[in-house]
Amino acid sequence: MSELGLNTISFAGHAASSAQFRALYSEGMSLVEETAGYLDGQGRAASKVLPRMASVLYAAESMRLTTRLMQMASWLLLQRAVNNGEMSRDQVLAEKNKVRLDGFNVDRSAPGWNDLPEAFRDLVERSLRLQNRVALLDREIYRPTEPAMVPDNQNSVKAQLTLLQTAFGGN
Repeated sequence: MSELGLNTISFAGHAASSAQFRALYSEGMSLVEETAGYLDGQGRAASKVLPRMASVLYAAESMRLTTRLMQMASWLLLQRAVNNGEMSRDQVLAEKNKVRLDGFNVDRSAPGWNDLPEAFRDLVERSLRLQNRVALLDREIYRPTEPAMVPDNQNSVKAQLTLLQTAFGGN
């Protein structure tokens, strides 16, 4: 398509290296650290006095929580590496296939859920929200769709009109 003078525009690529990504990275790594501190301290003590059903649920959910956070941290570290030029996009794609950003949902109606410490449930909820944001960004950056094409030397209004005409079959 280069003979037509078309350039691709990657909005997701810009978002991945933006201040918003840096804030997401910082939030993710802070949540990992906060969760580790909680599970090793206050959470460990709180889990010892839980009713049996809640204790079993706490053990299972804490494993899911740490797995979810480690998967997100892996993705964030890979994205930071590509943003910093430490890895190529192809290298990141190969490694990214090992990262799961879905499938770690929570059954809030499970017996014992309401008996879990509020601080623990808050960490779980925050990790789920972060997981959704990371998964959305991942889809935006790496989904296999055609990028928007804008001809060289064409102003943005005319380019948008051309795209609209193409989309709606106008002349």
